[in-house]
Amino acid sequence: MTQDQAWKQFICRACGLIYDEQLGDPDSGIAPGTRFAEIPDDWVCPLCGVVKADFEPYEVVSVAQVSSGAELKLARGVGVVIVGAGHAGWAAAEAVRAQDHLVPITLVTACEGDRYLKPELSIALRRHSSRESLVRETGVASAERLRVRLMSETFAVGLSPALHQLRTTRGNLQYSSIILAQGARPALPEVLPAHLCWRINDLDAWVRLKRQLGDTPKHIVIIGAGMVGCELADDFMTAGHQVTLLDVQKAPLATLLPEQASERLRTALEGAGVRFMGAAQVAGVTQLDHGARSVALVGAPTLECDEVVAATGLVTDTRLAVGAQLTIHRGIVVDPLTLQTSAPDVYALGDCVSINGTPCRFIEPISKQAHAIASAIAGHVDVPYSHSAPVIRLKTYSLPLVMHGIPAAQGQWRVVSDTSQQLKMAQQIEGVDCCTLELG
Repeated sequence: MTQDQAWKQFICRACGLIYDEQLGDPDSGIAPGTRFAEIPDDWVCPLCGVVKADFEPYEVVSVAQVSSGAELKLARGVGVVIVGAGHAGWAAAEAVRAQDHLVPITLVTACEGDRYLKPELSIALRRHSSRESLVRETGVASAERLRVRLMSETFAVGLSPALHQLRTTRGNLQYSSIILAQGARPALPEVLPAHLCWRINDLDAWVRLKRQLGDTPKHIVIIGAGMVGCELADDFMTAGHQVTLLDVQKAPLATLLPEQASERLRTALEGAGVRFMGAAQVAGVTQLDHGARSVALVGAPTLECDEVVAATGLVTDTRLAVGAQLTIHRGIVVDPLTLQTSAPDVYALGDCVSINGTPCRFIEPISKQAHAIASAIAGHVDVPYSHSAPVIRLKTYSLPLVMHGIPAAQGQWRVVSDTSQQLKMAQQIEGVDCCTLELG
């Protein structure tokens, strides 16, 4: 097969799913061997539902064979250190390696470093997924392919920009540049005991919850009706469980959607069997003698259930950044063009960063952020990062939602079309559309 005939891959900018021409998408009727250009324009991402136009070419980084001396340099030399092995950490490793096949890269992670798509976790039960089916590439395999020194099950405990040194539970690492890709951790209000509330923010947590649920239907209370809460409620319900979804707002996603859209989402979830309780304030969660959970509500009857899932948002873990005296404002503050923090040679990307005062917690920008950081490290200052409005997809089968752009507080919503099957709205600022929304 010539280079022009080689199978190509295309990545979804919204969720990171990769379409491989050789494999196709049989579940959507796209046969193996179908070129991307031949896919109908109305085909959508099988994971998040965005359209074909939201995919872009993707090239797998593969390092050519190097001499044993070069391998020694990769293992021990001072080079790039990456903290975190989520989507952002591995994207940074791919981008740095694409710029330089020999620069030493060390990736430090508290987990095993296996690669998976986090958006799949909120639709995994209905698909009868397993840990093995969710992992796209093991950490060991990725490290071998990219010539990365993987330090798994290792915690970063201190960062000294002045010494260019990262302290870990397996010793100190010197670096020429360091990339923080720590993600964000679930925010847990004080009234929710950590040992009684599941937080589904990584693969291992999902695996433990799936094991706990077993094969019999359970009653699950989900606290928080944001994107994750709505998706999990829809997924658990489809998998056969009884679901009660709580939120302090009167309708799901009320802080993101206009009232007409959030009420429509509430109706769809309730129509699918989810019990939604709006304006519900949780006073506490306790464990009963027989192992069940009791969820106390302010001004409402107590709920008894089998499991409680907290979907109450994300916060940046700033312990490493605070110790390094990095500037922090709703996340680690980075330069919007280079993604460098307030310290020289210290970069950050993904869920842990704040750009122009706003947390950046979407999959779509990560690959571009990684490319900008790798270019800055390599001295290519003419390749800056340009932040753009992300594509937001709510993966609820009862009522899918796609939003282009982030709503503005000063914007005015208008209905574009409203039928029993679909609602389309747009938000305008001074007569110009800045955000579009489609439900159904």
